[in-house]
Amino acid sequence: MEDIKKCILIMAGGKGTRFWPQSTDEKPKQFLNLVGEKTMIQETFERVNKKIPSNQIFVITCEKYKKLIQEQIPELPIKNIIIEPEGRNTAPCILLSTLYIKQIFENVNITVLPADHIISNINDFLETLEVANCFVGNNKGTIVTIGIKPDRAETGYGYIKKSDEKVYLNKKEIIKVEKFVEKPNIEKANEYLEDGGYLWNAGMFVFNADYMLEELKDNFAEGYKLLKELPSIESDEYKIKLKENYNKCESISIDYAVMEKTNNIHVIPSDFGWDDIGTWKALQRYIKPDEASNIIKGEVKTFNSSNNVVYAGNKEIILLDIDNIFLIESNDVIIVGKKEEISKVHELRKVK
Repeated sequence: MEDIKKCILIMAGGKGTRFWPQSTDEKPKQFLNLVGEKTMIQETFERVNKKIPSNQIFVITCEKYKKLIQEQIPELPIKNIIIEPEGRNTAPCILLSTLYIKQIFENVNITVLPADHIISNINDFLETLEVANCFVGNNKGTIVTIGIKPDRAETGYGYIKKSDEKVYLNKKEIIKVEKFVEKPNIEKANEYLEDGGYLWNAGMFVFNADYMLEELKDNFAEGYKLLKELPSIESDEYKIKLKENYNKCESISIDYAVMEKTNNIHVIPSDFGWDDIGTWKALQRYIKPDEASNIIKGEVKTFNSSNNVVYAGNKEIILLDIDNIFLIESNDVIIVGKKEEISKVHELRKVK
């Protein structure tokens, strides 16, 4: 394989509204330590930094979060923080980032990762990315996505349908994608699980920069024209022209713009302990319960209380003689409810 730089692009501009009230517009989910001691973006960076040097890791975000990124990832060069003038979904985000990275590394593969996912088996995850990069390096005209083997009927994720066409590389299956499927209802999700031919779409993928730009030129033509004419990232006019042109780009996902239109996508089925921690309910999968089956994060004391979920942000919480509730405390609000209704918390954000 010819000498190709391997770069990581971490997407970190999301608002994380489903983790309100802890996740706010000022400090969204990716900058919080919801599960571990480190924040989610710190864990994402450190995970890939084991194999990829920091000067080949990029983060795309908005101006508002630039300072947070600098504080939480001081090892990241400032020029490796790519600023979106505003959120326009993932197609403009990836187009802008690919053009930006290409100005620094001419011949480059890019791995796109969300900033706020959990990976339990880091070694297997890194091996999977290595295989994906190797395959793309030898087959520039393809995109490799990472599909997660489902262990439950999940309605919160999109799915990837596998074809029968496959090859093996370093003992990993690389399978041609038949199609992408939207988030299903529970009946369809059960069908997909029983079928065995579907994987969760984790929003992680690897591509050669030149090939992705060709696909975006063909399938996201107006956006491509707007951003391709941007001046050098070192020039004084770059930010001015970027703001002017970026806001004219259609707000569309990379799945709609490219993935569902191209025939050259492969998937690596994976099982490295992935979770996007999409709702408060997901914390119960990653925080070990105490002896009374309480899920606790923060300064919490319990007395004769069981089967509760408690997230203490700033204050000490004490539970006395209470079962089967959730309690979420932040600077602005305390929310209490039945444990089984914890996934509804984000809906309260609209009526607060």
